[in-house]
Amino acid sequence: QVQLVESGGGLVQAGGSLRLSCAASGRTFSSYAMGWFRQAPGKEREFVAAITWSNTFYANSVKGRFTISRDNAKNTVYLQMNSLKPEDTAVYYCASTQATQVNRVYNYNYWGQGTQVTVSS
Repeated sequence: QVQLVESGGGLVQAGGSLRLSCAASGRTFSSYAMGWFRQAPGKEREFVAAITWSNTFYANSVKGRFTISRDNAKNTVYLQMNSLKPEDTAVYYCASTQATQVNRVYNYNYWGQGTQVTVSS
């Protein structure tokens, strides 16, 4: 069982930055790939970024603006979001998986409760 708790969301102006954190329970954190997803009102949950032991993956819409990282000693994964746009507004979720196809929502077993990110224009 893995429990995930996100933090760091908030309201920011376009062009600003936020850093999301996701703290995970469990001693096997380093064996999981971790992903960030987001869901805007009326839209499906979509992939944002993921990190395995040695690789990172990004959606095209955030590539070059967002950076995912992890600290296995702290059981925490981060999402640094720069140059934020109004279209980045959504609830952001972190999730964990042991699957290899890390950009698919259905491959993730454990999810956090989400944190709201609002970008004003």
